[in-house]
Amino acid sequence: MVLNSLSGRFLMLTILFVMLAEVLIFVPSVARFREDFLLLRLEKAQIASLALLADDMIDDTLEKELLDNAGVYNVVLRRDEMRQLVLASPVPGPVAETFDLRDATPFVLIRDAMMRLFDPEPEVIRVIGEPVQGAGLQIEVTMNAAPLRQAMIDYGLSILVLSLIISLVTALLLFLAVRSFLVTPIKRVVSHMKSYAEAPEDSRRIIRPQAGIRELREAEVALKSMQTQLTGSLKQKERLAQLGSAVAKVSHDLRNILTTAQMFTDRLEASEDPTVARAVPKLVSSISRAVNLCETTLAFGKAEEHPPVLARIHLHDIVQDVIESERLAAAGGDVHYRIDIPPGLVLRADSEQLYRVLLNLVRNARQAIAASGRPGEIAIRAEESDKSWDIFITDTGPGLPPKARENLFTPFQGGARKGGTGLGLAIAAELVRGHGGRLELLHSGETGTAFLICLPKAEIVLDEAAE
Repeated sequence: MVLNSLSGRFLMLTILFVMLAEVLIFVPSVARFREDFLLLRLEKAQIASLALLADDMIDDTLEKELLDNAGVYNVVLRRDEMRQLVLASPVPGPVAETFDLRDATPFVLIRDAMMRLFDPEPEVIRVIGEPVQGAGLQIEVTMNAAPLRQAMIDYGLSILVLSLIISLVTALLLFLAVRSFLVTPIKRVVSHMKSYAEAPEDSRRIIRPQAGIRELREAEVALKSMQTQLTGSLKQKERLAQLGSAVAKVSHDLRNILTTAQMFTDRLEASEDPTVARAVPKLVSSISRAVNLCETTLAFGKAEEHPPVLARIHLHDIVQDVIESERLAAAGGDVHYRIDIPPGLVLRADSEQLYRVLLNLVRNARQAIAASGRPGEIAIRAEESDKSWDIFITDTGPGLPPKARENLFTPFQGGARKGGTGLGLAIAAELVRGHGGRLELLHSGETGTAFLICLPKAEIVLDEAAE
């Protein structure tokens, strides 16, 4: 529909505003027309009285003709401090109102005009004014108000018709101007956006600023910059995806080769050659790190993390499993574990994914403490509020290096230990985000490191994460 378009609504608003302006002009215009009408009657009455002043004797027929021509019943002229009835004829009724035009203010003129316009009763009125050309001190006439009202109605109708025509013509011109200067350029921008959305990788579809209006041209320039950046990002992501696919294939084959090499190193450990005995541990360690890198890269590259299967789980049981796994993995290590979780604390999460997140954080903490060569403690504490479940993992290790803190959750860049891939925390953060929560580093320094896992209780967030 036309009214739903920008130009159509602008057309209707223009007509409305122009008509409103004409109505505001109409009231004083009608008041001015009434004043001019009465002044004209006074002027004609003065001219008619001049005939009697020129000849004291005129017949009744001529007197009636002069009064009819002036449109009044009688004329009273004041000259030399004396009031004189110059012309007279029978008055059909008493004088209902008297209007003095000599000192009338604009407000009085508008008030009297509106009252006359809405008063249909034919009345006899007296009008007082000043004679033109100084021909006396005052002139009074009595007249019928009906012709005045009819003349005001005719004038008002002509003003309204003219206002309507002016409104339509003005609105049409403004409609065409808006359509030319605004609607057409906006449609062109929308057309470019639709074309670009069909194939954002095609740089030929990027808009070329052409608008002559400064604001629209600035919008086109901003759109061009955004489209250029987006096209570049899409091309870069496509190349990275291809590179990632190639890296995954290489990692797969390399893992198989390294696994075979690892089997041979197991046999070398039985060698009695002192040189081989010294080299084998380093070789085994290097191959193990390489295999771990390949497996982690493949796991991250697949990006096949399933949405969390949310259920009510006991946090204490999961934390206990994580601690037992780490104790078995580092038998004999000088690391103490402390659990500060209410036994009855139940939260809503995916038990398997939460286990992986906690295992990653606890293992990083254990390895950091082991690398420092000093005994340490790892504590897991949980709190529950009205909005979330908060799990704190703290340790007394040496803290994270500055570079690791800067790129903590960035794949391949946030490694916290030598030989690490930097994928563990990135995957953990991704799993927590899948629950609608966040993984946050609270602090890290010489006294230790603390992480926060915040899982929201909001049902809408959890339901969306589970979809």
